[in-house]
Amino acid sequence: MLLCRDYTRKQKSNHPSLYDYRKRIAQYRTDLDLYASHQQFPWIPVWDDHEVADNTWKAGSAHLNNSEDSFLAAGGISVDQRKMNAVRAYFEWMPIRQVDMDDNLRIWRSFRFGDLFDLVMLDTRQYDRSVTDLYWNTHYVGEVSDEASRSLMGPRQEQWFYRTLRESSRRGTAWRVVGNQIIFSRMDEAGSFNYDSWDGYLANRNRTFANLYEHKINNTVFLAGDSHASWVSDLVWLGEHEYDAATGAGSVGVEFAGSAVSSPSPVGQNVSLATANSYSAVLVGSNRELQWQDLYYRGYFELSIGYDALNASFFGVPSTKTRNGYEISLTNFTVLAGENRLHRSVANAQAESGSLKGGKILGSNLTHDTASGEWFVFKG
Repeated sequence: MLLCRDYTRKQKSNHPSLYDYRKRIAQYRTDLDLYASHQQFPWIPVWDDHEVADNTWKAGSAHLNNSEDSFLAAGGISVDQRKMNAVRAYFEWMPIRQVDMDDNLRIWRSFRFGDLFDLVMLDTRQYDRSVTDLYWNTHYVGEVSDEASRSLMGPRQEQWFYRTLRESSRRGTAWRVVGNQIIFSRMDEAGSFNYDSWDGYLANRNRTFANLYEHKINNTVFLAGDSHASWVSDLVWLGEHEYDAATGAGSVGVEFAGSAVSSPSPVGQNVSLATANSYSAVLVGSNRELQWQDLYYRGYFELSIGYDALNASFFGVPSTKTRNGYEISLTNFTVLAGENRLHRSVANAQAESGSLKGGKILGSNLTHDTASGEWFVFKG
């Protein structure tokens, strides 16, 4: 099981000590469903920003910057000390071993599953990330977003990432699955961009695209989280390569980004399905490579990987107000080996909610109770 989610959510304590981080992760460990998941499945975890603080980068975060004023306001906790506290607590509680004994912050690593797929786990949040959007510097980060010196990973991790993809392709491994915390694809949100994602690090994204296109690396699938919404896109280097949104020609891979388990939608805690879907329609209309988007449902997706095809099945939870086993099948996607794009007969061009390019939205609310096995129409 691969999950990318915020375990500590928004850490705003003025005294983020080692004890504070230990207590917060321990609190999450009291969730019975999370407990059961750890009992039944192997985990390959990766942290997001909130394991340390909101919108982290290599020298600070949205609420703690590398300055004397910030140090005093945090009760005498420096950026480095806070990060060290968070990382130590994480390694104490999570099912992960230290990757590099000479590099305490390193979490980026890779796994080989025979010749079927290689799983490449990145750290696009904590390791050596250039300054991100800290809310008060949004305009500045937007202005410098295309500077070549900016990196989400730092030069050491970047070169390791590109080399790992090339070596995997040369070995003849069927698929390359890249787990990272934030959305890789361009996301034009009606004329604005989220500079805390890859849209704030355009040169780094272009270097990644160049590695994929120039070395003819096929069957690459990016996985992402963080946004509390679901996104499915062809991966294409716009402006450098021709792309046909109707057929997917010109794409070099695919991205699947999952929603949150319980955290609210980015358009509001109590947004209606109709309102959420109207926002999704705007997003799908503004991004040629974005094929499906859903803002309403909390949930998850499953990958099924074979030598000839990779399938992604998205599920939504109709209500998070109570503990239940309800889920709704939202849509399914297929990537055929060698096509490097979403297969266009996907889901018979239909989805339960959100907005699907060239398809229709059902809105059936047909719900499966995974505890009892019963099917019913959910009525909130």
